Amino acid sequence: MFWRILRQLMRAGRGRLILALVAVTSGAAVCSALLGLDLDAQRKLTHEFRAFGANVVVSPPGSSDQATLDGADVMSKIDAVSTPAVVAAAPFLYVVGEVGGSPVIVAGTWLDEVARMDSWWSLDGQWTASRDDTARCLVGRVAARQLGLAPGSRVDVGSGAQTVSLTVAGVVNAGGTEDNQIFVNLPVAQNLAALPGRIGLVELDVSGSPEQLDSVTASLAAALPGLEVRPVRQLTEAEGQLLGRIHGLLFWTVALILALTALCVLASMAALAVERRRDVGLMKAIGGPVSRVVRLFLAEAGTLGLVGGALGYVVGLGLAEWVGERVFGMAVTPRWEVLPATVILSVGVALAGALPLRLLGRVRPAEILRGE
Repeated sequence: MFWRILRQLMRAGRGRLILALVAVTSGAAVCSALLGLDLDAQRKLTHEFRAFGANVVVSPPGSSDQATLDGADVMSKIDAVSTPAVVAAAPFLYVVGEVGGSPVIVAGTWLDEVARMDSWWSLDGQWTASRDDTARCLVGRVAARQLGLAPGSRVDVGSGAQTVSLTVAGVVNAGGTEDNQIFVNLPVAQNLAALPGRIGLVELDVSGSPEQLDSVTASLAAALPGLEVRPVRQLTEAEGQLLGRIHGLLFWTVALILALTALCVLASMAALAVERRRDVGLMKAIGGPVSRVVRLFLAEAGTLGLVGGALGYVVGLGLAEWVGERVFGMAVTPRWEVLPATVILSVGVALAGALPLRLLGRVRPAEILRGE
């Protein structure tokens, strides 16, 4: 009998209920999208910040530019403590060289790792993908302009008594000091500097939250005693601050949307309550207890929230996908844990908006029967 009466009530007031359902579904859709974005924001922002390159540097103690490290030993220890969070690790050796009488900074490194670490670089030409490629180099755009170099050009780089002839594989536009340098594979720089097997520092690209970055940094410091292991604070602090602001913005946006949805449901239910005074009076006149009458209308509101929350979650998936493409330029991963959260919030909002229906328990049957 309870469910039969509930179906009849919902059928009789379907106009008002459809309006309330649209409000709950719309609010649930936006909340679902924002909750999905909030849960996925850390991964997306971490991906965006990683585009800025290395965020951890391993270097000799002190500030001496002449100090070098045993490359094989340092890289083996880094590999031993590396986790999936370490996206790339590249050793560097910087040498002051000379091209046609003009001084130039030669950066020896693993160019394949640099390609992964600094994927945002604009390159006119080709990357050198092999660490054993000692015949080709990359030239920064400023150095290329000053030296008259282009992809395919030959360049003779000297340092002290050593000289090496290279082919320019590509011209790099990095927007920083890299534009003034010539990049070669590490053995070439070690040969020019007469420092076989030595490196100056190691740059690492570590993904994850600031807490995960601190954990990786601590592990590296423990594995490399006596060396300086330091994060690039500008990047890590900016990432942490931006994450906190986004979490706060999304939280208060969801709270505001839920409040507005509750007001929309409240308006629809208030009008519905006026229409149902006669029905409630008749129920009470034939012996229906107030608690059952209240449960009847709360069940109606709960069903409204349940259906609206489920529909809103489905719509929210598409909305989150659209926002992810526009803001982050990549797809948002569907989060199934958002479904129960969205449904629970929608049911709560619908029940809060159904408060006017609870006042129907105060209707006096005698007044209804007299037509008052």
